[in-house]
Amino acid sequence: MALHFQSLAELEVLCTHLYIGTDLTQRIEAEKALLELIDSPECLSKCQLLLEQGTTSYAQLLAATCLSKLISRVSPLPIEQRIDIRNYILNYVASQPKLAPFVIQALIQVIAKITKLGWFEVQKDQFVFREIIADVKKFLQSGESGQPCLVPDLSGNGFSFSLLRTMYGLYYVEGTVEHCIIGVIILSELTQEMNLVDYSRPSAKHRKIATSFRDTSLKDILVLACSLLKEVLAKPLNLQDQGQQNLVMQVLKLVLNCLNFDFIGSSADESADDLCTVQIPTTWRTIFLEPETLDLFFNLYHSLPPLLSQLALSCLVQFASTRRSLFSSPERAKYLGNLIKGVKRILENPQGLSNPGNYHEFCRFLARLKTNYQLGELVMVKEYPEVIRLIANFTITSLQHWEFAPNSVHYLLTLWQRMVASVPFVKSTEPHLLDTYAPEITKAFITSRLESVAIVVRDSLDDPLDDTATVFQQLEQLCTVSRCEYEKTCTLLVQLFDQNAQNYQKLLHSTSGITVDMAIQEGRLAWLVYLVGTVVGGRLTYTSTDEHDAMDGELSCRVFQLISLMDTGLPQCSNEKIELAILWFLDQFRKTYVGDQLQRTSKVYARMSEVLGITDDNHVLETFMTKIVTNLKYWGRCEPVISRTLQFLNDLSVGYILLKKLVKIDAVKFMLKNHTSEHFPFLGISDSYSLSDFRCRTTFYTALTRLLMVDLGEDEDEFENFMLPLTVSFETVLQIFNNNFKQEDVKRMLIGLARDLRGIAFALNTKTSYTMLFDWMYPTYIPILQRAVEQWYGEPACTTPILKLMAELMQNRSQRLNFDVSSPNGILLFREASKMICTYGNQILSLGSLSKDRIYPMKLKGISICYSALKSALCGNYVSFGVFKLYGDNHFDNVLQAFVKMLLSVSHSDLLQYRKLSQSYYPLLECLTQDHMTFVTNLEPPVLLYILTSISEGLSTLDTVVSSSCCTSLDYIVTYLFKHIAKEGRKPLRCREAAQAGQRLLHFMQQNPEVLQQMMSVLMNTIVFEDCRNQWSVSRPLLGLILLNKKYFSELRASLINSQPLPRQEVLAQCFRNLMEGVEQNLSVKNRDRFTQNLSVFRRDMAEALRSDGSTEPCSLDMMS
Repeated sequence: MALHFQSLAELEVLCTHLYIGTDLTQRIEAEKALLELIDSPECLSKCQLLLEQGTTSYAQLLAATCLSKLISRVSPLPIEQRIDIRNYILNYVASQPKLAPFVIQALIQVIAKITKLGWFEVQKDQFVFREIIADVKKFLQSGESGQPCLVPDLSGNGFSFSLLRTMYGLYYVEGTVEHCIIGVIILSELTQEMNLVDYSRPSAKHRKIATSFRDTSLKDILVLACSLLKEVLAKPLNLQDQGQQNLVMQVLKLVLNCLNFDFIGSSADESADDLCTVQIPTTWRTIFLEPETLDLFFNLYHSLPPLLSQLALSCLVQFASTRRSLFSSPERAKYLGNLIKGVKRILENPQGLSNPGNYHEFCRFLARLKTNYQLGELVMVKEYPEVIRLIANFTITSLQHWEFAPNSVHYLLTLWQRMVASVPFVKSTEPHLLDTYAPEITKAFITSRLESVAIVVRDSLDDPLDDTATVFQQLEQLCTVSRCEYEKTCTLLVQLFDQNAQNYQKLLHSTSGITVDMAIQEGRLAWLVYLVGTVVGGRLTYTSTDEHDAMDGELSCRVFQLISLMDTGLPQCSNEKIELAILWFLDQFRKTYVGDQLQRTSKVYARMSEVLGITDDNHVLETFMTKIVTNLKYWGRCEPVISRTLQFLNDLSVGYILLKKLVKIDAVKFMLKNHTSEHFPFLGISDSYSLSDFRCRTTFYTALTRLLMVDLGEDEDEFENFMLPLTVSFETVLQIFNNNFKQEDVKRMLIGLARDLRGIAFALNTKTSYTMLFDWMYPTYIPILQRAVEQWYGEPACTTPILKLMAELMQNRSQRLNFDVSSPNGILLFREASKMICTYGNQILSLGSLSKDRIYPMKLKGISICYSALKSALCGNYVSFGVFKLYGDNHFDNVLQAFVKMLLSVSHSDLLQYRKLSQSYYPLLECLTQDHMTFVTNLEPPVLLYILTSISEGLSTLDTVVSSSCCTSLDYIVTYLFKHIAKEGRKPLRCREAAQAGQRLLHFMQQNPEVLQQMMSVLMNTIVFEDCRNQWSVSRPLLGLILLNKKYFSELRASLINSQPLPRQEVLAQCFRNLMEGVEQNLSVKNRDRFTQNLSVFRRDMAEALRSDGSTEPCSLDMMS
């Protein structure tokens, strides 16, 4: 519908629906209307109407949103119009400083975007969009000093954008706190915007703007902000005044934005918080060498209320992370000394740390100290002994108050983990004192976790053990710390374990059976088992001795005894948390003491052989397998225990030497002969099991089949016996299918079977064993799977496992599908896959249009699996596709048509938005263009255009797998076309069909010349302006495109050269001449390699030539317009 908002009232209704409406339909309509409003010629006038006459803050927010989208377009507004918009907003916020904060923020973001996008634009020999920084600085300096300050002319109420330019003057008014806040927010938003990467624009252009901003403005902004903060400290601050508090907060945020700036374009992963080093520019050295700078922020922390003091600490975190190379050695020692003094002062006056925000930032601050400074440097600081004592006491207190800010403990443990790990490398004679404090930290962690259990149980709090990700993270950090003075840790754990195990046994034998006491005891035992596993695993991270191994044996004995005790009480006496802890311990013990590299003389077995009769890793493996079988028998209804048990089994089944040992164990022989729901309930299909729980069956059968494969050889009877439970299940399904009853049971049974078979197929990596599986499945059981897909196509829970099974069967891993020359199995397998893909493809399209939240699970996921299966078949080299046409078999043609139908039902945006879909579609397209160009050229023009457009869009994606596949596909198409044109003059009589196919493609390209031109522009943009990570792939199709489009390439070259200043034009022209130097007019491998080498030099030379001298904007090859 066309949008005609006649009145302000209609616009405000739109705002209500968009921002505070609860009706989803109305909100979607409002979003559509917003897009139409942005595209309409009346957009600016409507925005002005909303800003000047809107009665709600949401009306002003809508105007800001529209303006933001308008100026962010790829094709920018005229420079005069952007200046008008910027000046108008400046006037508007200065005249109405008491607007809602989110409105001011949104409007200032528009100013920041305009400034960034126009950073290099010149008008009358001036950088017109950079004036704002100087204006705001003058404005702030005069405002803070109490003098009249410069603000935009506010007299033009009700004026239009076209008149604004003549009215943007500056005159003096009395500065207010609100105006100062606005000035600071402008600088803060601008700094943030300059740092923000917009992936829809060339990354090189972003870096050039960000670098120029860093070099010309950022230091001045930081100095200005620090001077404002000094003035805050110099005069009494009225913390009751909300305006003054807000001003200080905004200035601190500005400093933080300056220090968080991506100075060198590293785009560090924000989640890797603890590894960050701030790459401060060398020109900032003077600021950081002044002791007053650090003192300023430490003083601010002590002077400000918690909401503001945590921002001061955040700034100190960045100061502590300053790159080491900024200082000389004496300067670094002095700087570190100042940081340590600040830490000492905070810990001696810890009142502020009772605030969770301050506490969290201080923990980050401590962790960063060890990230950027070596232990040898820390111990040389005069205050080190006192500070390490204070930090140790602070850590112990923090661990004891486990319920307070639990997410912050990670940083404290990081500090201690890195300190202890550094001990072997310290060459200083000064004592590091870690042998004194590390055992205390370990003891505090252990005792605090055990004491927490009673509080959690009695007060029904959230159990920390339920958050396994956090527990594992903390335990992995603790394992290094616990190995320092390991004797103390071991003695403590032995004492606590014995004490708690005795109490647990008393409760087991007691008749009263108080459930609360039992829950507390079980929780403590779970923690102790986790902790024993942790310290045993710590052997890999720390230098160990035979005595340490003997201590590990002492601890391990107790856990193995507990395992026996727990398993004898099953199923009546069981505890999930203890079981999960035991699995953690077993896995740590496996990594440390079981494996191919194990020293058989390890002292760990000395004590274990005395108490348990476990003399070596063979006995341990028996214990492992007995435990696994017990868990699978008795914990069938507990998905966490089953999945972790199966993961443990899977990890055991990977190494060949371990497999040889495992198959001799009775528990393994039992599993190989009795893998049925009768013995292992999780293999059942009862309604009490969630369908998602069936996923673990794949893991189970993968591990089991690896064990089977050790001695299988060519014994078909052994394989048949192994498959017997699955044979019985399939026969049951076949019978029910034929009688049409209990369809739900059949569905669940088939889902389980598909997952089982996928696990088996994954593990069968030899031709002999795979052939056994294929002969077992075909022709009896595959039709059942076909029927299931046809019947339940609309239920992904059923179709996804079956399609994944088929995709796995099509994988020619380790050449397992290279059947004997007399065998038709390859063709038979492909025909079955073709039928299934065609059935699914035709049925899924009948679902019609699906909502955004349903389209992937209901349709796109299945399509991506089909594409993956088809790609495996086309690239597997086990089917000769030419025979299908030769013998009139249409299975190959049918599956290709199904591919096209499914493809046309997917939008281009969805192809790239869903990663699994794009990573199956583009490699499939690569196979088709490599070996089946006749099929591609026979496609209808709209279909061919769709495919070529998808390649064009995929070329510029950030996913290198996708972009490389697109380059390869494009190269095959361009090469095919080039060869056809080269042969056209000769007109051979033979291969008439191939000539006709080439002619069709040539005719299509002549009708749509912009297709290849667009792709050439994308590739040239990538080479010249982007961070090209797959340069070789990009170079291969580019030569063919240049040879096919010489005229267009000349136009591109001319447009780029002419957009540059005269002195630079000759340099660029020479770059282009060098690019084609020695390159012939053909696509031979030798010629391509020469072009690829030239392109590498061309890219480097172009980057050098276009490197800014601060006078021009980096142009863009506007080849996409």
